Amino acid sequence: MITMTLSTIAAELNGELIGQDCEIKTVSTDTRYIEGQSLFIALVGERFDAHDFVAQAQENGAAALLVSRKVASSLPQVLVTDTKQALGQLGAYVHQQCATPTIAITGSCGKTTVKEMVASILSEKGKVLFTSGNFNNDIGVPLTLLRSTPEDDYAVIELGANHIGEIQYTVSLVQPDIALVNNVAAAHLEGFGSIDGVKQAKGEIYSGLKAGSCAVVNLDSNGGDRWKATLANKKVKTFSITDHNADFYAQNIRLNEDGRASFTLVTPKQQVPVTLGIIGKHNVANALAATILATEMGASIENVVTGLANITPVKGRVAVSMLTDKIKLIDDSYNASVPAMKAAVDLLGGFPSMRWLILGNMAELGEESLALHRQVGEHAAPFKFEHVLTYGQDTRVISDVCQGKHFDTHEDMILYIKQQLEKYNDQTHTLLIKGALSSSMGKVVAALKEIF
Repeated sequence: MITMTLSTIAAELNGELIGQDCEIKTVSTDTRYIEGQSLFIALVGERFDAHDFVAQAQENGAAALLVSRKVASSLPQVLVTDTKQALGQLGAYVHQQCATPTIAITGSCGKTTVKEMVASILSEKGKVLFTSGNFNNDIGVPLTLLRSTPEDDYAVIELGANHIGEIQYTVSLVQPDIALVNNVAAAHLEGFGSIDGVKQAKGEIYSGLKAGSCAVVNLDSNGGDRWKATLANKKVKTFSITDHNADFYAQNIRLNEDGRASFTLVTPKQQVPVTLGIIGKHNVANALAATILATEMGASIENVVTGLANITPVKGRVAVSMLTDKIKLIDDSYNASVPAMKAAVDLLGGFPSMRWLILGNMAELGEESLALHRQVGEHAAPFKFEHVLTYGQDTRVISDVCQGKHFDTHEDMILYIKQQLEKYNDQTHTLLIKGALSSSMGKVVAALKEIF
């Protein structure tokens, strides 16, 4: 973050400064994580009001407060109408002062992987500010922007959403130079209402671009006519796994015995061989998207090849570990959507060992949830996996379709896996664990790592 005076912050936010002016070097919304010369922002939610914790913020070293009502404290305060809105305004202001060339990324799945790929490529050229973890909502995006410094050469900002209008808001803060919708699929349907709602919500990212700026579109999965008006005055670059009319596409896709993909990257100027540092054929499409974003920022094709080879797995996202010399664990427990579930099934299907498909619920699918879980089961059934285990109400249909086993508790599932692995310890096993974060399949991952 850039150093600012409290009086400057008050002026930018149209707030009232109460108390003495001081320098602010960091911002926090969590009393547990406060650094020196920090401004504590008292957010208000449905189930909490951080104004009740300003005393703890002061005890932990906060230098000043941003509040929507005056509080009893010896710290200086900036009084605003809405602290959440003020957080967004402040994040946008700091990022604009740094004038960093910026990429914005959204999509139903794969956006975090694309973000990591782009950051890996651009780090070959300079310093990259990029979204940490899942800081991609209307609070996380401003907090990411507040990390901006004049030393940043590039910014790669991930935008998530679970309702229409959220990306419209966050992209207005980011004001990107390039924007991508990685794909459109049935995810967060409770908030979006339908697949058309998903297309509308994701397409909002392009409204944050100036005329003539670059909009990156997946020819295999996009908003179709719904996006035409918004894209009419943009420079559109396309990618595809299958359509050779795209600006960037892949040929000769191959998976090695570990599941890592290599392919020929075809660009408007050249063809080059690429090998990915993470597993899964589905990551080829992510790599194509990342290539366009990075090259539009000035990365060379050599930067692309090196960056894609050097990318490291993110925890909970197809992260591979060997529990023993015979047990391979693929941890994909962080998130789940229908395309991501199907991609996980395809990935597991390529391994020659005893294959374990271990799934938790997909979340926020509304009335279509059961049908969409069944769709995953029907996709998995032809692979005839040796073990299909499920946890969560609607996943039962997957084990039914695949003749697997359903569990009501993580503990029962973990015990069953342990017993079977110990019983058949002379065979090689590949376990893929996936589910929505709310299904807590990470508990199964952690338990197996501890046992073995």
